[in-house]
Amino acid sequence: MSRVLKHKGMTLVEMVISIVLISIAITAVLSAFSTSMGRSSDPLWKSKSLKLAQLYLDEILSKKYDSSTPLGGIPATTSCSVASSVGNRATFDDVGDFNGVNDSPPELVSGALADYANYRVQVSVSCVGGEVGLASNNAKRITVTITPPNQSPMPFSVYRGNF
Repeated sequence: MSRVLKHKGMTLVEMVISIVLISIAITAVLSAFSTSMGRSSDPLWKSKSLKLAQLYLDEILSKKYDSSTPLGGIPATTSCSVASSVGNRATFDDVGDFNGVNDSPPELVSGALADYANYRVQVSVSCVGGEVGLASNNAKRITVTITPPNQSPMPFSVYRGNF
């Protein structure tokens, strides 16, 4: 009596196909993992940049609209001047004085910001009343652009009315 033994196992072709399929799956998973790891610090950069932009905008918006604006803002000035930033930051008394600020590292009037050593801050101010439905001399757009280290620039803009 002869018994036919049926061998259980995989052939060489099945093994090679399995190895190829597992390799493709592992490559896809590792690629997705490395992409997500590379972006894991994005929320930190964005949060720090937003905080830095807010610090600059708070300082700028606390100033008068224009150098000819009277104390209290009334009556509103009829001019819209934007100067280039020159001189000591402590002497900036109106929004237009901040035009052209280019700080690296960033600093406020009170001094440098230690947590932002490799950041760059650029400020531009322009008369743009027409963009918001006003006369050209009645509004300024203030754009603070924050560039974190090894990241792309992030602009933040606000409008300041002539009042």
